[in-house]
This record gives sequence, structure tokens and C-alpha cells, in this order.
Amino acid sequence: MKRLFSKHYWADKDVQQLIGKQLRVGVITSSIIVFLGGMIYLYRHGHEAPDYGTFAGVRQGLDNLPGIFRGIMEGKGMNVIQLGVVLLIATPIIRIGLSVFAFLLEKDYLYVVITLIVLGVITFSMVGGLERL
Repeated sequence: MKRLFSKHYWADKDVQQLIGKQLRVGVITSSIIVFLGGMIYLYRHGHEAPDYGTFAGVRQGLDNLPGIFRGIMEGKGMNVIQLGVVLLIATPIIRIGLSVFAFLLEKDYLYVVITLIVLGVITFSMVGGLERL
């Protein structure tokens, strides 16, 4: 197990390439999902005239992951678009998690702590922040 985390197996360059690939794959994947969701939405609602005089707000089911997945199973384009946006938001957060791994390999514990604090702040703000206390 010790060898797995040694520089022999994972050089800093390897981790940086992994992080770069993760960012590219995340952005491309989310873009494809948003595009497909847009096509579904236009197919189902492209003939409707928009009502700019009425503010509708966030549609039910778009503000939480279970609602997004339910809408996707029902074939709703707006939910597919929302999943793409969620993946786009998750992409740099995953990058932060990979950075923790990179800093651990370099034995740079100060940056491990700082990165974990950043990850904690992001996680805290995403799950509701102070509203739920």
C-alpha cells in the first residue's frame, strides 16, 4: 500500500494530468448533457409562445437531485439541462478533491488542510449553509 502512494507510482505530473483530464471530461460531458436537454426541451416545448409578463420562478423538481432524476425519467428536457448544470458545478469541486490527493502525495500538509477547508466551506454552503442550523 505504501508503494501505491509513493512518487514511483504517482508523480506530480501524473496527478496534474489526471486533474486536467477530469476538468476536460467534466466540461465536455456537462455540455453534451445540456445540449441534449435543450434538444428535448425544444422538441417538447418549441411550439409554445413564451409569456414574458408572468414570472414563474423555479419549477418544482429542479432544485434537488431526486427531483432532477425523476424529471429525467419522465423525459423532461429542463431536468436534463439542470443535470448538465449540476455536473458543470461539480467539476471544479471534484478537482479540489483531487488536489487534496495531490498535496498528500507531495506531503504538503499545509495545503491539504487549506484545501480541505475550502472543500468544507463549499460543501457547507451547498447543503444549505446557516439556514438549516
